[in-house]
Amino acid sequence: MDPVLNALLLSWDWRLDVSAVLLFMGSLYSLGWWRIRRQGTGRQRLATGRRLASYLGGLLLLAIALMSPVDVLSGQLLLMHMIQHKLLIVFAPPLLWAANPLPFFLWGLPPRPRRQAARLLSPGSPFRHTLRALTSPGLVWLAFVSILVGWHDPNAYNAALRSRLVHDLEHLTFFGSAMLFWWQVVGAGPRLRSLSNGVRLAYVLGVVPVNMAIGVTLAFASQPIYNYYTAAPRLWGINVMLDQMIGGVIMWIPGSEMYIYAALIIIARMVQSEADKAPLPEAEWASVEAMRAPGWAASSDDESASYQTQTC
Repeated sequence: MDPVLNALLLSWDWRLDVSAVLLFMGSLYSLGWWRIRRQGTGRQRLATGRRLASYLGGLLLLAIALMSPVDVLSGQLLLMHMIQHKLLIVFAPPLLWAANPLPFFLWGLPPRPRRQAARLLSPGSPFRHTLRALTSPGLVWLAFVSILVGWHDPNAYNAALRSRLVHDLEHLTFFGSAMLFWWQVVGAGPRLRSLSNGVRLAYVLGVVPVNMAIGVTLAFASQPIYNYYTAAPRLWGINVMLDQMIGGVIMWIPGSEMYIYAALIIIARMVQSEADKAPLPEAEWASVEAMRAPGWAASSDDESASYQTQTC
């Protein structure tokens, strides 16, 4: 194996701050899942193995993004930085929300903190009211898109690569805004408002043009956009322009695909909800009056057909 590649694959940065947070969140969820699971058959429908796997899988992706060679390589290759961002923005957050973490977090707490947290989120509480106001769908969407575009500005991007503190801030804002965004899409608890599937569909598709614009700009630029990479050592013969083109394609296609997949899931739910509706009673749609075109005057034929319908 190439010695450079071998060194990079072994370069895991076990950051204490990141490891401690991930370990705490994973332990809290797992403990709550186990406590709910042992309550009995009814509770087992909530504490499924799929949800536990989804949550732990989301945490694993965060660990890979922040502590694996992906993080090390992000300072050498733009394409790896794009992969890191995709893990933080479009892969880990949906997995975490799909696990419906709130009830498991509450059950993972000791009894007294659990009751206090439940009171904070109870209907009518000032905290719930404030949280609802601060997380309106329009505000969350705007914040998510602004952060996505803002950090891809050359000055902000270069600053993040040159300073560990700024880089951490970039990751925190990416992940935090993504969690708020996907919370609205997935609809996991706490459910502060009820969004229709149509609103969710528009909400998630509205990000696609913005994401594609960033990716296309990177992929088809005629010169390096981020000058940090012009001074970075080049790996595996990938020059700056090829690196930038591949990074733009990753942002453009796989990144946009995730929003489209989410939209397809929402459309499938819309179709299923229509299929699950009970059919209208025949009396509401089979009469001559109901089937007559607007403005069509009644005729003797209509009256005869109506009489035949009523006597059949």
